[in-house]
Amino acid sequence: MVRVNSLNPSSPPAAQASPPPVEADVAQVAEIAKRVIGNVEHAIVGKRKQLILSLVAWLSGGHILLEDVPGVAKTMLARALAKSLGCQFKRVQCTPDLLPSDVTGTSIFNQKTSEFEFRPGPVFTQILLADEINRATPRTQASLLEAMAEGRVTVDGKTYTLKPPFLVIATQNPVDHEGTFPLPEAQLDRFLMRFSLGYPTLDEELRMLSMLQRSHPVDSLEAVATAEQLVAAQAAIREVHVDPRVQQYLLQVVHQTRDNEHLALGGSPRATIALFRCSQAMAAIRGRNFVLPDDVKKILAPVMNHRLILRPESRLRKLTTEKVLEQVLGDIAVPTIQA
Repeated sequence: MVRVNSLNPSSPPAAQASPPPVEADVAQVAEIAKRVIGNVEHAIVGKRKQLILSLVAWLSGGHILLEDVPGVAKTMLARALAKSLGCQFKRVQCTPDLLPSDVTGTSIFNQKTSEFEFRPGPVFTQILLADEINRATPRTQASLLEAMAEGRVTVDGKTYTLKPPFLVIATQNPVDHEGTFPLPEAQLDRFLMRFSLGYPTLDEELRMLSMLQRSHPVDSLEAVATAEQLVAAQAAIREVHVDPRVQQYLLQVVHQTRDNEHLALGGSPRATIALFRCSQAMAAIRGRNFVLPDDVKKILAPVMNHRLILRPESRLRKLTTEKVLEQVLGDIAVPTIQA
């Protein structure tokens, strides 16, 4: 019923003794990001922008929705990220008959001990790929919400904490809608970012053919950082300074979406927090300990486009959320921030 691929053996949900915490600063965050991006690019060609966005989401403690056609390396991206950081990786192929217990795990009666034993599901990992999530039923889709929002799972009244850093990468095909269950707006809002990978250029695809001639390069990737270093980097980005003028700029952008004539639904306070945190992560990846308005602009579309709902008349006029966001940015004065 459920197909799970694992790069590492699954570990039980019980707490284990952890080594001393690793500390990181902004310079180390930028160095880790540089190493990971360079390593992943040995297996995936021409997707640097998407790699940066993936790292921004992971460093911000959020999750990613990849919406694209089949065969553009969505699965390879998740596997390459896991290998680059030595993280556990599992995959769930979503189907209409997939049950919530197939994702979270279930309790099984052990006749030898006459007790129920919890068998963890594939969600007990560090990177979970939920492939074609819109083919799972709403009940199964909702089984991921607690794990995504709080990093824990409750089964049979008992709560289990997931091992950090925990990242869900969900994929869906925007073309084939037969037999699918579209994600509701409330669940879309739980994803920190939504973006697509897109088709490669002619030169990129030619290079890809050369790389894949004998074997897939993702199989030979080695870890260039550790999960502990990423957890430390997640803590480090929260120390990145956000000037009050940049905070005001960010808030103006979100509030403009709530009053926009083309939008039936604007950004929520969760969207504001997501934009704030991702701006910090983008600045850190660029090696700065302060946020610029340009950082906000860079991550605005992937953070906001799935949280906005266009009015029917605007959709008929071929407007998109990306175009509306461009108009919003054009109406707001950009503050000048000096280093």
